[in-house]
Amino acid sequence: MGSYQALVLGSSGAIGSAFVSHFQNDSECSLVVGLSRQSELHFELEKEDSMAHCATQLQIATGPFGACQFKWIIDATGALTIEGQGPEKRLEALNAKQLLKQFEVNAVGPALLMKHFSPLLLSQEESFYATLSARVGSIQDNHKGGWYGYRAAKAARNMFLQTAAIEVSRKKPLCVFAALQPGTVQSKLSCAFVAAGDAMLPEESVSKMMTVMSELKPNGQAQFVDHAGQVIPW
Repeated sequence: MGSYQALVLGSSGAIGSAFVSHFQNDSECSLVVGLSRQSELHFELEKEDSMAHCATQLQIATGPFGACQFKWIIDATGALTIEGQGPEKRLEALNAKQLLKQFEVNAVGPALLMKHFSPLLLSQEESFYATLSARVGSIQDNHKGGWYGYRAAKAARNMFLQTAAIEVSRKKPLCVFAALQPGTVQSKLSCAFVAAGDAMLPEESVSKMMTVMSELKPNGQAQFVDHAGQVIPW
């Protein structure tokens, strides 16, 4: 009989769907909910009302899944190429519209997901809230430059998570908050930049990230780690 519930946000993507499969294959998981733009109960990162509606439906006993309290919440949302525009390589390529879209999808949307779904975490038991970040979101680890909007949005996403972790941990001290670097994974996001043979399968990445997260301990702050368990500097 399963003993915990899990929620995957962005469940239609390569990594998100692999997280869903991971939880479905765990006999200890009694319920896994996958939400995305395509799911029956769905949300859009650009529409906060849709996130609020999903969270409300998960909170009420008469909702599609009954009243939920999650041990695991995984935010696997995000995009590198948006509306056909890939990452900028030079300052002269920057434009306000593209930068704002990067922040909307990779920082603001995920921050609003934290707002609406972190209240569904278990309060008095160990729980996990993880968001997919990227090594390129590290300010200290930026040695190559380029990818302005994506880098900045991921750095902002990390800051939102850290700030939320401090606040939420006051009421839920056993909650672990993690910004995860999944490695280079075979997906629509990476296919234009990395050969498939140089990337991990999503299932491999998820297995590694779950192992890493399971070893993290709550400390009242967010933790920025990669799929191998190495700490990434903010």
